[in-house]
Amino acid sequence: MWQRTRPYLIALWAALNLSFVAMWIAHAAPSRFAAGPNATTTEREAVWCPLHRELGVTQEQWRLIEPRLKQFQASVGGLCEQIDRRRAEVIELLAAEAPDLDAVRAKQEEILATKRTMQGKVVAHLLAEKEVLTAQQQQRLFQKLRDRTGCAGSGPPMSGRNLRGGMGQVLRGDANSQRSGGSP
Repeated sequence: MWQRTRPYLIALWAALNLSFVAMWIAHAAPSRFAAGPNATTTEREAVWCPLHRELGVTQEQWRLIEPRLKQFQASVGGLCEQIDRRRAEVIELLAAEAPDLDAVRAKQEEILATKRTMQGKVVAHLLAEKEVLTAQQQQRLFQKLRDRTGCAGSGPPMSGRNLRGGMGQVLRGDANSQRSGGSP
């Protein structure tokens, strides 16, 4: 049973992570770049998040959203650092002369546990924001998340789809066609 549900759980995990990344990027972008060139400093500072400015949140909505958003960003910042640190450790384990697969798997489990924690925070944050947004704003928010979720635009990990090469070609055996200028 676990083997049949595992691909679905991995897809859900990837979707939530990509949603988190999209939200993080939208919230972390400097406000001076997000506002139009004619916007006043007051307008830029009022709703500094480009995503929420794009959703058209009111000042009252922003008054409720901003403290939660700052708290969310602070709470997941440390988790992102943990994940990055553990990913670097996995790479070092794999780069070793004789990789210890048990250690790699253990580190992967640590990464997944941290990502589960982060996903819980993302879900809680999205549900809290949903309570403040209008139905139309919710629809636009979730459509943006849908548009940014999945592997469709970049292909599977390490496929090199956008780089015209990568691990996917090596595994499929068509790396030579790419070097000789053949089509992928």
